[in-house]
Amino acid sequence: MLKLWSIVFSPALFWLKNGGRVLCFLAVMVVITVSPVQAEKTWYPVEVDVWNPPFNDQRQREQKLYTPLDKAQKKWRIRVFIPHLKDAYWMGVNYGLIQEARRLGVSLSIYEAGGYDQLAVQRRQIEESLKDKPDGLIIGAISLDGLNDIVKKASDKGIPVLDLINGMSSPHIAARAAVSFWDMGYQAGSYLQGLQDKNGKPMKLAWFPGPEGAGWVAAGDAGLRKAIEGSAIEILDSRYGDTGSAAQAKLIEAALDRYAEDLDCIAGTAVSAEAAVKILRRRGLADRIKILSYYYSPGVHRGIRRGDITAAPSDLTVLQARIAVDVMVRILEKKDYFKHVAPKVTVVDRDNIRSWDTSTSLAPRGFRPIFSIND
Repeated sequence: MLKLWSIVFSPALFWLKNGGRVLCFLAVMVVITVSPVQAEKTWYPVEVDVWNPPFNDQRQREQKLYTPLDKAQKKWRIRVFIPHLKDAYWMGVNYGLIQEARRLGVSLSIYEAGGYDQLAVQRRQIEESLKDKPDGLIIGAISLDGLNDIVKKASDKGIPVLDLINGMSSPHIAARAAVSFWDMGYQAGSYLQGLQDKNGKPMKLAWFPGPEGAGWVAAGDAGLRKAIEGSAIEILDSRYGDTGSAAQAKLIEAALDRYAEDLDCIAGTAVSAEAAVKILRRRGLADRIKILSYYYSPGVHRGIRRGDITAAPSDLTVLQARIAVDVMVRILEKKDYFKHVAPKVTVVDRDNIRSWDTSTSLAPRGFRPIFSIND
């Protein structure tokens, strides 16, 4: 077990007699203690959904318990590509990827493109990586269709590609570790439906699903709209944009400029929800307009605890990343694996937030991005 050395300084006064004079010395005692660093909590076994058949659009699934490998047979070289690290959602992904790579003993490098408007950058990153002939690729895609030719190129070279979280339409992926964002949107919409039923009045909604063209956004949008279909909830305004805080704040401000007097709720990405808290407070609308996110982040977690944000479903981001690394190792070692697997979605609100295990979704406080692990 790792040891943590801590040093404690304790001052003490010593009085000595010397030729009739009393001398005072200030001494500093250095006490060295050794204390164990708490071992990381075991994350498995965990309940998962397994799509059967894999990748089916009807969301036909079976419930299973997932237990990963103990160790990899060799130090496989895995490359991971994600859209950005501009919000804490992908920080949780970064954490899960790195921790599982360490646990299994594989080499892993992470590349972030800088945003959902940087498809060309992500394409270039993957193309450059293929020149080094890695053992496997894990891709959190910026675009549903925009990487399909590169995925085929990797597959033709015998390099398996795993689709992580965002969704790709390529028929050449080897596996997918991704909660259905249709489920995320549907769970958010169902929660809104419950609020509306309880209130007994029609609800007017502003909806910010994320960057247009991303697969997870289209799925989340479809899920929420299905959940509120035929209800007394009306989407007054729907605006798409990158999940940077400045971009989402601009969209929210524009929607409020037009519909502030009519709105009952703002729903959208975690970044949208976090931005809305500050904007509504500044505009004096925080007591009247509710906020709901359709995925989870540390800011959303704090918002729910403080009562600023009503609720959010979590796709257990850290666990998705861990599972992705384990599935890739299973593919490389020709072991049995689930082709399409993800943890079960959990809705968090003030009623269950204190009992909910945050380690499934959030990086620890103080975690900083790590882009490579080779030990």
